[in-house]
Amino acid sequence: MKFTLSWLKDHLDTDASVEEIAEALTDLGLEVEEVVNPAAKLATFTLAKVLHAEKHPDADKLRVCKVLTNEGEKVIVCGAPNAREGITVVLAKPGDYVPGIDVTLGVGKIRGIESHGMMCSERELELSDEHNGIIELPSGEVGDTFIDWLAENRPEAVDPVIEIAITPNRPDALGVRGVARDLAARGIGQLKPLEVESVPGGFDSPISVQIDPALKEKGCPHFTGRLIRGVKNGPSPAWLQARLMAIGLRPISALVDITNYFTYDLNRPLHVFDAAKVAGNLRIIPAKGGEELLALDGKTYTLSTGQMVICDDKEPESLAGIMGGELSGATEETTDVFLESAYWDPITIAATGRALKINSDARYRFERGVDPAFTLPGLELATQMVLDLCGGEASNVVSDGAPLDTTRAYKLDPARVISLVGMEIPEATQRETLTALGFTLEGDMATPPSWRPDVLGEADLVEEVARIASLTKLEGKPMARETTGVPDAILTPLQVRERTVRRTIAALGYNECVTYSFIDAKSATLFGGGAEATRLENPISSEMTHLRPDLLPGLLQAAARNQARGFADLALFEVGPAFTGGEPGDQVLQAAGLLVGASAPRDPWGSRRAVDVYDAKADVEAVLSAIGAPARAQINRKVAGWFHPGRSGNIALGPNLMASFGEVHPKVLREMGVKGPAVAFTLHIAAVPFPKVKTPTRAALKLSDLHAVERDFAFVVDAGVEAITAVNAAYGADKALIEAVSVFDQFTGAKAEEQMGPGKKSIALSVRLQPRDKTLTDAEIEAVAQKVVDKVTKATGGTQRK
Repeated sequence: MKFTLSWLKDHLDTDASVEEIAEALTDLGLEVEEVVNPAAKLATFTLAKVLHAEKHPDADKLRVCKVLTNEGEKVIVCGAPNAREGITVVLAKPGDYVPGIDVTLGVGKIRGIESHGMMCSERELELSDEHNGIIELPSGEVGDTFIDWLAENRPEAVDPVIEIAITPNRPDALGVRGVARDLAARGIGQLKPLEVESVPGGFDSPISVQIDPALKEKGCPHFTGRLIRGVKNGPSPAWLQARLMAIGLRPISALVDITNYFTYDLNRPLHVFDAAKVAGNLRIIPAKGGEELLALDGKTYTLSTGQMVICDDKEPESLAGIMGGELSGATEETTDVFLESAYWDPITIAATGRALKINSDARYRFERGVDPAFTLPGLELATQMVLDLCGGEASNVVSDGAPLDTTRAYKLDPARVISLVGMEIPEATQRETLTALGFTLEGDMATPPSWRPDVLGEADLVEEVARIASLTKLEGKPMARETTGVPDAILTPLQVRERTVRRTIAALGYNECVTYSFIDAKSATLFGGGAEATRLENPISSEMTHLRPDLLPGLLQAAARNQARGFADLALFEVGPAFTGGEPGDQVLQAAGLLVGASAPRDPWGSRRAVDVYDAKADVEAVLSAIGAPARAQINRKVAGWFHPGRSGNIALGPNLMASFGEVHPKVLREMGVKGPAVAFTLHIAAVPFPKVKTPTRAALKLSDLHAVERDFAFVVDAGVEAITAVNAAYGADKALIEAVSVFDQFTGAKAEEQMGPGKKSIALSVRLQPRDKTLTDAEIEAVAQKVVDKVTKATGGTQRK
């Protein structure tokens, strides 16, 4: 929404500066997006007078002028043909910025003569395209500022343009008068009265109007119009053209410009028909479907069944409330016009506009809701302007339907307002605010004005009082605490764990992603989802039809987009919900990480290698350790179908699955458009057991002052035996003494089978014994060692390697 300062002052009597007005508008909820003040770029220019002018000795087209300025006489070399003695000019001094030529002036030497400034043309000051000569002013004193002269003689040239953003709930602010009303309520001036006088009709209109009964309740409840004959449709006055051009509209003709002016001035869209081109009477009817209309934008639209149109006795003439027809549009030859002012249902207008993909100023306003009570007054005011600017004679008003009854009242509770707003606003001030905004107050009941369809309850009354009072005056005060001492924790244990997971993964070098919880059906099926229970009833798009069954699809899609932009090595993670079904209990909290490409950048030492399953395993184990997962867990191969079956695993405590890790299945990578290698992990955050004893601090570190003992063991086992089986068995030999068990070697392959037999391999374990109360004897060490051998051979079916 754009308007000029002078336009605003037609409705608001104020001396406030444009800066004060802009600040107040933003504070009122009408956010100022831009203020274009032409005076700002002209502030440095002053008036001067040419005392003497003579031909330059070395140039035929240049003149050397002695110019009287507020700093004394200056010599200026000028090439303008009208530079002569006695004229008053606009002077740019050295150091001034000239916007039309994008130059900051300095003292220059032109053909051997120093020039101390510049006498400007209109184009150089961006006032017009005129550049045949310098500006000659008919009045003004030397030293006066040019913007003061313009403000007095050409105010439109320095009229600031203000652009504000309008939220959908404030259709009244789509007119300059609505903006002025808000400012007046704030105290930025007084709202000028709007006098509406009925224009007497001199004859009966030969064109009548009729609304289809099916549309009177929902579509077009009220339609008014009248014929004006004998008009002269020429160019509109300069003041009207200047206002329209200032807000970016192109003047067309007086009749069209009047309708555009009312659209922005009073938020009252209108339309004029060339009466000579209307066959018979006008009817507002729903389209049967298939009709065509050549609109004012030059496009032909095919109407669908039920869309509202204004028809004459032969064909459609206008898309009701959206855009007029080209065939009945007013031209310079038009002498008789039918002026229309109607109220159109917002939902019907929005549906038709979207279906036909038409954006117009009329549609923009009607679908948000114009003032239904202003339909006939708007027609009267527009009629008077047509008669003033175009002449002619008006007929009696013809109409059908009646204005909507928008009467409704809500209770104003001053104490409740103060409680909710948090400021001491006297009851009298509250009532004055609502009255200034057009509300009617009877006792403690407030009736909103017809132009405020957004006020639908007592809370809206509070909002109106609050925004006019200005929430910027609200002082922050700490709320009283219910209890004394150290406050209880706000976050739940699961929320604390979620935060720890997020920070730990980020510390491992991953970049966090935030993807949609909705994915396409194909991707959902790849990851075990895509069922009817997780399908959205009303999806945003075809790529967001299902709830995601896992976080990995979103990460893989993000990886594919990054690879398409040249980023080959990626480390991405996300923490968020995944869904196994459509019920509340079917949502689980996951953390997922994805590594793609290489583990390190290229360097001279050969550090770069492709990521593998052990990178994912190490990272997920680090995260599990950070959230207090048991150090000992089982690793099995019962992985989901989107992991590589031979290069992945699950970390579990019996049947309780805590995490999965491994290479992403090549088939999944192809389907998702990701170039491998790629490894990933998925952590089920809530599946990790919480500690049985909850303390605010960590347990004390227990250290022993006795030397640890390490023993190495090697076992010959079948090639299919997993090393973790041997490790867990060794731990079970003596849970009190054995502190750590690790694999330090595996001997596999042809040479291993040659030495140990077909299908065999060797696993070497290092077992660390840590005594707590006394030094171990050789006999005790040997006893534990024998238990390790017995446990491992029993668990693996192997033998100790000698």
